[in-house]
Amino acid sequence: MLAAGVPCVPGYHGNNQDPNLLLREAEKIGSYRSTHTFNTLINDCRSGFPVLIKAVHGGGGKGMRIVNSSKDFADALASAQRESAKSFGNATVLVEKYITRPRHVEVQIFADEHGNAVSLWERDCSVQRRNQKIIEEAPAPGLSPELRADLSEKAVEAAKAVKYVGAGTVEFIFDNDTNKFYFMEM
Repeated sequence: MLAAGVPCVPGYHGNNQDPNLLLREAEKIGSYRSTHTFNTLINDCRSGFPVLIKAVHGGGGKGMRIVNSSKDFADALASAQRESAKSFGNATVLVEKYITRPRHVEVQIFADEHGNAVSLWERDCSVQRRNQKIIEEAPAPGLSPELRADLSEKAVEAAKAVKYVGAGTVEFIFDNDTNKFYFMEM
C-alpha cells in the first residue's frame, strides 16, 4: 500500500519478532494526543507510546494489545502472541501507533479486469461492540469534500495496486486528532 501511495499507520510491519527489536521499534513511533500539555507531548513523542500490538493474522480484536509504556511492553507482547497463536495458528505481530480517537471509515469500490476501478464513496462504521461493526452510516458525517475525495482516490489506488477485480471494501482508520487516515484492510 505504501508503494501505491496509500497511507499506512506508522509502525513496524517486518518479520523479525525478536522482543527487543519490537520494543525498540515501538519506542520510535511518535504519538500525538490533542489533550496533552506541551511537555507531555514531547515526552510521548520521544517514547513512541501508546502503541498497538496487533496479530498479523488477527481479526475481531484477538491478538491486540494497547501498550502505554515501555515497562508494560514485554508482558503485552507475550500475551498478544499467545492469543494470536491460539486463535490463528500464527504468533506474528506488528507494532503500530495507537490512534487514541479513531473512526472506522470504509470506501466501497468496484474494479474490472482491465485495471479500471471506481469508488462509490464512504461510510462510517465507528459504532462497534468488541471490535465488530454494529452500525454503518453513509455518507460518513463531518468529512470535508476534499477529505471525502482523497479517501475515494486512495481506495481506488489500493484496489489497483493489488489488481483487484469485483466489488470490495477498502477500510481506513481515521485519526480524529489529526484528520489523517490510514489503510487498515481490504
